[in-house]
Amino acid sequence: MKNTNYICPKCANKTFETGEIRATGGTLSKIFDVQNKKFTSVTCSNCTYTEFYKAKTSALSNIFDLFT
Repeated sequence: MKNTNYICPKCANKTFETGEIRATGGTLSKIFDVQNKKFTSVTCSNCTYTEFYKAKTSALSNIFDLFT
C-alpha cells in the first residue's frame, strides 16, 4: 500500500512499507497462546522508523489461532 500523503516524522521521507503483527493480550491468552491483538505497522523506507496502529480482530481468527 503506497500513500503519497505519508511523510515520515523523523526524516520527511515519503516512501514506506506496511506490515502486520499479532500479540497476546492477557494472562489466559498467554497460557493458551492465543494472539488476540492485531497491529498494523508502517515503516519508513529510508530511516526504518516504525509506527504501530491497533487493528480489529475477528472472533473467527482468534478461534482459528487457538487451534493452530
